[in-house]
Amino acid sequence: MKTIVAKFGGSSLADAEQFRKVAAILRANPARRYAVASAPGKRCDTDTKVTDLLYRCFDLAVVGTNKFLPVLEQIRARYAEIIEDLGIGFDLDGEIAVMEEKLRTEPQRDYVASRGEYLNSKILAAFLGWDFCDPAESIRFTTGGAFDEATTERLLGDALKKCSYAVLPGFYGADENGTIHTFSRGGSDVTGSLAACAVGADLYENWTDVSGMLFTDPRVVENPRTIDFVTYQELRELSYMGASVLHEDAVFPVRKARISINIRNTNRPEDPGTMIVSAMPSGTNRNPVTGVAGKRGFANVLVEKAMMNAEVGFGAKLLSIFSKHGVPFEHCPTGIDTMSVVVDEQAFAKHRAEILDIVNAQLEPDSVKVETDLSMIAVVGCGMIECKGTAARVFRAVADAGVNIRMIDQGSSEINIIIGVDTVDYEAAVRGICKEFC
Repeated sequence: MKTIVAKFGGSSLADAEQFRKVAAILRANPARRYAVASAPGKRCDTDTKVTDLLYRCFDLAVVGTNKFLPVLEQIRARYAEIIEDLGIGFDLDGEIAVMEEKLRTEPQRDYVASRGEYLNSKILAAFLGWDFCDPAESIRFTTGGAFDEATTERLLGDALKKCSYAVLPGFYGADENGTIHTFSRGGSDVTGSLAACAVGADLYENWTDVSGMLFTDPRVVENPRTIDFVTYQELRELSYMGASVLHEDAVFPVRKARISINIRNTNRPEDPGTMIVSAMPSGTNRNPVTGVAGKRGFANVLVEKAMMNAEVGFGAKLLSIFSKHGVPFEHCPTGIDTMSVVVDEQAFAKHRAEILDIVNAQLEPDSVKVETDLSMIAVVGCGMIECKGTAARVFRAVADAGVNIRMIDQGSSEINIIIGVDTVDYEAAVRGICKEFC
């Protein structure tokens, strides 16, 4: 039988009605044997995520005894409402009492934050009649808080394979002494990915409140289409330029194991969502452009010097100046006698004068120009390399939108074309490109 690991985000488990939707999804396919649960998210725009309440609890516990109690009561009431509505027997008071004691005597930030996933998973397991698998016993961190991948894969695989069906809380693990450590926010995605690798899953489903990954930012382009298939390589390029769909650390374990990810919508389970795959299925009829993403807030430092190409190490010296000031470069288009260094504008602004002084003193350029208020747009697609004229279509679409391209950068892999435009023209350029390729 196939094995699917299904991770459900906070919006998917925000209240009892969402729990019922999740249960229906899991029961609809017997291959969905392992569920990874997040803490309850917002039920409406004015609501507060349980994890945010837990962090507030910790902050108040550190300040003084009993100040955290009103917030802890909010958390207890939130879970009690879910339990009552589901009609299950679950000893919430005992769990809350343990939390309260720890908050009084030895408040630990990661432990407190992890209880959102812990309690939600306990409730979900009880509602489903599945086993509960505590990641404190199987997702291992070192005592210093570093994630231990090798030990985790062994322990987690052993723990899950003992269960026919199990619920696993996301977001946290523990060191060998039992001290809880968490991943960064959104880390339940990472837990789901680790579980999929540990059991050798055929598929990792990531259930959220959107029906997959969109062609571009819906805040810029109205109703962009959903991407049916995207490769891990394309996802990496789009995510780097701001297209956020998964916790970045969640991608690498399943990519390495060549396990596909399916982004699905808990509220629209009939939608197929987006498949993230190692390679595009054969026979797929696809647009040469998979997606368009972009970021604002860049600066370009353009260095000109005659015979630059003959000066060995010039580029390395230039980039090292930025590196020594903690300013990483984003892109680096070059010519024979010119070199551009595209950097985050805010990071550069802190050290601008010093960097420019050192560049002039050490490299003796003919000129150094700084351009600010730039935005970068990435047009991404593995199919571009096989489709002649794609770059021409991109540039024509931008020109037809009345936008001047300030910079062009394309790697030899031809998976992406990156253009730089004035930030005031950013949205017009994105709309123009999407009109051409959507």
